[in-house]
Amino acid sequence: MSDTPVQELALEASSQEGGLSPLLARINWKRLFFIILGVTLFTIVYYSPPWPDAVDPVGEHFALSKEAKGALAVFLLAGVWWVFEVVPIGITSIAIGVMQAMFLIRPAKDAFKDFMDPSVWFIFGSIVIGMVFTKTGLTRRLAYKMLSIVGEKTSMIYLGCFVVTAALTHVMAHTAVAATVYPLLLTIYSLYGEGERPTKFGKGLFIGMAYVAGAGSIITLLGAARGAVAIGFFRGIAGREITFFELSYYMFPIGWLMVLALWVFFMIFFKPEKKTIPGLREKAKALQAEMGRITGREILTVLIVIGAIIFLSLQSFLPGLKPYNKSAVILIATILFYLTRILDLRDLEEIPWNIILLFGGAMSIGFCLWETGAAKWLAVNWLVMFQKANWFIFVLSIAFFVMVMTNFIMNVAAIAISLPVALVIAPYLGVAPEVVLFASLVTAGMPFLLLVGAAPNAIAYDSKQFTTGEFFLYGIPASVLLMVLVGVAALVIWPLLGMPVVIPK
Repeated sequence: MSDTPVQELALEASSQEGGLSPLLARINWKRLFFIILGVTLFTIVYYSPPWPDAVDPVGEHFALSKEAKGALAVFLLAGVWWVFEVVPIGITSIAIGVMQAMFLIRPAKDAFKDFMDPSVWFIFGSIVIGMVFTKTGLTRRLAYKMLSIVGEKTSMIYLGCFVVTAALTHVMAHTAVAATVYPLLLTIYSLYGEGERPTKFGKGLFIGMAYVAGAGSIITLLGAARGAVAIGFFRGIAGREITFFELSYYMFPIGWLMVLALWVFFMIFFKPEKKTIPGLREKAKALQAEMGRITGREILTVLIVIGAIIFLSLQSFLPGLKPYNKSAVILIATILFYLTRILDLRDLEEIPWNIILLFGGAMSIGFCLWETGAAKWLAVNWLVMFQKANWFIFVLSIAFFVMVMTNFIMNVAAIAISLPVALVIAPYLGVAPEVVLFASLVTAGMPFLLLVGAAPNAIAYDSKQFTTGEFFLYGIPASVLLMVLVGVAALVIWPLLGMPVVIPK
């Protein structure tokens, strides 16, 4: 009978000089350090004495309860584990629910029901759409057609992919766009000639898709739900309606400037190893010709997806369609794919559940921070520090806070937490509410630091071209670039377009 792995390890350890040295050599000390760091931060915050109340400009106090302090503790642990990926990102998400339940931060039924939130199912449905486009060959058709247009220069391939991604977010949710474009990028990368090996071109292609999907999604109300939520708060507090086209008027130049800035950013930080892919245009045309005419399954797939997109788009214009949940609509498409046998059981088993769990955990920690009052406490403490600042510094402070928060929790929640407080403080500084609203919406759409900030980030991660640490590292200069653009918009672009930035005295 052969030795068990434990016996083999013990024998190996005892046969080496120093006894345990081979065993110690096998330990991933960096991973162990960040596991302990996350647990230590949780312990320090959770068991610390009561923290001072947050006090807003009108004197209202916001206490930090034991449960709210626990929410902050879980928030820190999850942040460390997610960034350094000490366990699979889906497992960290499970830990978020477990910690809430075991430390009585929220009831288990609340902590875990967020994993089945409609937003998580919207992401599920969006991923399925991407799978269908891949399986039917539609992504290859799109990829070959685009490559035959943009040519062989890798810099132009970057630009072509980014433009297509941003343009699609004008008419459909950025999550659905990312799920649709992702398999197209896989097809393009397969022609790069490096197999599945991570490269600068691969990192730039997939991280760029995630970033650009966020940049494009700020331009219309169809790109993400955050716009409608923010406008609702604005209407209630400022007493003025922001129309669909007014939002696009002010956001269009900012969104597209960011897309172009990101193209330059990725050409600097992820300059492709190859300037060109020789013969790519001819190869793309030949591969497109080999596919022949579009098939019935491809046509049916397109009709189902377009039907869902049209329905979701019309919800912004037809009041009678608004009661229908967008997640249910996108899941009808999923059901139709199986009813028409476009997908089968094997496809269901290939769903990246690690990514689905990631967003379940993001929803859980987001609601935890909101429901316990921890998020409100953070927002008030942050914003009151700038209540006597120059209007420009105040606007940037709001944008910065939203940018940080939206990397950890849903951008809708980040808006819901910070915007009401900011709109209350703004009049004291003579700041127009419009610039507060639009600055918040810009940064809420572009979480460049953590995968949990937006579904496109997590979808891009499935490419295995980059680690969570790399995403965070390069997200820092990208976030600085974003803040610079917000500053330029508030000082120059929006005033030129007619937006009020200060209240006349």
